[in-house]
Amino acid sequence: MPNTAPNPLVARLCRYVRLSEAERTVVDKAVAGPEIAVRQRRDLIREGDRPRGVPLIVEGWAFRYKTLEDGRRQIMSIHLPGDLCDIHGYILDEMDHSIGALTPVRYVELSPDRIDMMTGYTIPLTRALWWDALTKAATSREWIVNLGQRDALERLAHLFCELFFRLRAVGLVAGHSCDIPLTQTDLAETTGMTPVHVNRMVQELRGRGLIRWKGGEFEALDLEGLCDVAMFSPDYLHLDQAGRSPDHDG
Repeated sequence: MPNTAPNPLVARLCRYVRLSEAERTVVDKAVAGPEIAVRQRRDLIREGDRPRGVPLIVEGWAFRYKTLEDGRRQIMSIHLPGDLCDIHGYILDEMDHSIGALTPVRYVELSPDRIDMMTGYTIPLTRALWWDALTKAATSREWIVNLGQRDALERLAHLFCELFFRLRAVGLVAGHSCDIPLTQTDLAETTGMTPVHVNRMVQELRGRGLIRWKGGEFEALDLEGLCDVAMFSPDYLHLDQAGRSPDHDG
């Protein structure tokens, strides 16, 4: 049977700009193609590899990371369904980081020609792709602030808030519950803490009645309180940009 699921990239771009039917069709054509399945904890592409295109995550969670010679790893971003793993990445001669699968992942590899087809079609579609790239850059800046200025509890609370808001934007939250399939080691490698310290901070958030998190199932028991602890504002995610954009002019 053909895959009739909504195009996750169309849904993402429509958060930034009101796309016409013609523009949506162009995106549909650009992402059409065989889906590649990657098992959990395997790499989509490794540091040093020559990129063939840009991965678009269709299902599952992926992550961008670098590993030191002694095996220590830093997770630098998390990719959810509908995420392009760096629209400009295909211009590199070789990857300067790796992208791995946190869970089983299905993705489509967009060739340079397909990227060019989208970026050169109309001004509104180009703006939507720019917004997507700018949002990723803004998220990277927020992660730098997290590592440099927030304390351990604030840092972990902020990550939970960000993931919750991003998942809710793509329809993967039910009420105040969602799946966050990260281990405490994953959280440690993301937040610059040890797994033991992460465990203590998780217990602190639980003890304050802010979250429930067990077996990958997450519930924001007090979302406002969690945001207060993290000093979290979702503005950098630009989740409602389309509502403030000028009327479609193409």
